[in-house]
Amino acid sequence: MNNVTDMFGNMVFNLKVMQERLPKETFRKLYKTITEGTTLSGDVAAVVANAMKDWAIEKGATHFTHWFQPMTGITAEKHDSFISPTSDGNIIMEFSGKELIQGEPDASSFPNGGIRSTFEARGYTAWDPTSFAFIKDRTLCIPTAFCSYGGQALDKKTPLLRSMEALNKQAMRVLKKFGNREVNCIKINVGSEQEYFLISKEMYDKRKDLIFTGRTLFGAKSLKGQEFDDHYFGAIKPRVSEFMKELDEELWKLGILAKTEHNEAAPAQHELAPVYTTANIAADHNQLTMELMKRIANKHGLVCLLHEKPFAGVNGSGKHNNWSISTDKGTNLLAPGETPYENAQFLIFLAAVIKAVDEYQDLLRISVAYAGNDHRLGANEAPPAIVSMFLGDELQRVLEALENDEEYDGFTRNIMEVGVNALPKFTQDSTDRNRTSPFAFTGNKFEFRMLGSSASISECNVVINTIVAESLRQFADILDKSENFDETIHKIIQDVIKKHKRIIFNGNGYDEAWHREAEKRGLLNLKTTPDALPHYMDEKNVKLFTEHKVLSEEEMRARYEIYLSDYSKVINVEGRTMVEMVNKDILPAISAYTKELAKTVTLKWEIGVPAVYEAETAKKLSQLSGDIFTKVKELEGALCKAKEISDSAELAVYYKDNVVSRGEELRELVDKAETITSGKYWPYPSYGELLFGL
Repeated sequence: MNNVTDMFGNMVFNLKVMQERLPKETFRKLYKTITEGTTLSGDVAAVVANAMKDWAIEKGATHFTHWFQPMTGITAEKHDSFISPTSDGNIIMEFSGKELIQGEPDASSFPNGGIRSTFEARGYTAWDPTSFAFIKDRTLCIPTAFCSYGGQALDKKTPLLRSMEALNKQAMRVLKKFGNREVNCIKINVGSEQEYFLISKEMYDKRKDLIFTGRTLFGAKSLKGQEFDDHYFGAIKPRVSEFMKELDEELWKLGILAKTEHNEAAPAQHELAPVYTTANIAADHNQLTMELMKRIANKHGLVCLLHEKPFAGVNGSGKHNNWSISTDKGTNLLAPGETPYENAQFLIFLAAVIKAVDEYQDLLRISVAYAGNDHRLGANEAPPAIVSMFLGDELQRVLEALENDEEYDGFTRNIMEVGVNALPKFTQDSTDRNRTSPFAFTGNKFEFRMLGSSASISECNVVINTIVAESLRQFADILDKSENFDETIHKIIQDVIKKHKRIIFNGNGYDEAWHREAEKRGLLNLKTTPDALPHYMDEKNVKLFTEHKVLSEEEMRARYEIYLSDYSKVINVEGRTMVEMVNKDILPAISAYTKELAKTVTLKWEIGVPAVYEAETAKKLSQLSGDIFTKVKELEGALCKAKEISDSAELAVYYKDNVVSRGEELRELVDKAETITSGKYWPYPSYGELLFGL
């Protein structure tokens, strides 16, 4: 099937298919549920289930599954066939409304943060009708939420859906004040750019660190990296192009709006960007995208690496989360229009975001806090760990005028001329792009750039939605008591600018001067996950999530424990992998090469020939191997001591201060040894082979 329009969404039970296959009244009720969130009756669900089953069987499906997103960070599914026995020993293909609406997977082995005991196995999956069912591997996949027997959220989707409802509720209150009576609801739109690395599977299979941790724990810098900037937007290699072609087709079949693909800055690094869609659907689509990237890469003899920093010394991978809100009538609430100074509705929503980001900078940082991302934040390819906002020159001048009650003298957009008569002239954008800003306004949306490549986009969008909902709630409460709408709106905007302008920074986020300035402004600099996570349970954050009914305090506590545990588990696995690689492979390789050098020294000495290279290299390697042995023993000791710590927060800090630091010291020594050990003896493919092997 080569026609993209025929291919697109042909494996999705979407609105077009529903309209064709469902009775008019059933479709009307289901559509109302999808667009307005009304409750769906069991009778309607039964009709939908039967139509869904018939459609899926026609497409070759034999099984169905409730497809959900537990706190593991990946998706989960338990497959059941459509077959049902008959009295005459045959079968019929059945799928009931009850099976569509609710499933019951074993919840005991998924992370729960102490909400449940291991023996309490019951959990439920509940159909999310706002996200379309799809067929994958001959299985009908039904997007669902996942909760415990007691109703607590055990997944990433449930809080996202709750946060969307919270933001819709408060945004609608504000919009009604502006007289928008025709608006029924608001839409939260998200587009997540996905960066990734592709390497040879043959090389991958020879690296224990990549297999067990997703990143290289050792590796001397390649002779060439990204210093020439020749990979970025460069011609795509044929093998990679074939992978991208198949990936696009498979994504399109699932209705995923894969739009842009290109080489990224680092060698072997690439990016895929989709068109924007509703937040929960965007989250589903991104999970599918990551799954398909890995699977399709394998078919092409490749491995897709989604770790935030798989290779030291070159750019890591992020996932830029583009976020905006619009009405169901299509009005983008973050579009400034031609005269932003006079656009009060835009300015009140902009003010809500500014206030939210400043007051909850800790939660935004926490939403991207995990071990992999600690290697990336603050490096040259990612924003610093300090949360700030970039608004650009035009909006900066608008806000300054509003703050000081001055007339805004307008902003003239220049006509860009590039000095070649044959090229068309074009209008300059109102803002430049600031790649160092964690939270940047890019014309009619905000781009949150701190998210790492392996993470679910649900976490950060739960935070963004909820903190903006809180700002809007406060604004709506003020407007409810106001007798002069225009004056009150002006005062709200002006107060926000005065109180929260510290969060706005349009300069270079990498500059050390900014770090000093940020400290003066009172902005947080939470450099690592163990630094950030304790703020999660701060009173103001618990109040935020509980009052908006996004998370209960119990659910928050569970997530806090899961985040801490995940961090410690990752560092533990990395430490143990380093120990095994050094003891079983690296030290024996260095020893074997040193032995060969020593033999050569002896032979040359016997015939009276100088052995300067051999003697000096053997001496260096002997010293290094001794130092490596000492460091690996220290690392082993630190890992053993970690077993004695029971408090999860204390354990995470211990791993950061003792295991991570010792691992870095060990790596430095091993990487030095790699540069002077014969490639014939070194047990692992080099960075050069990994990054330039395709």
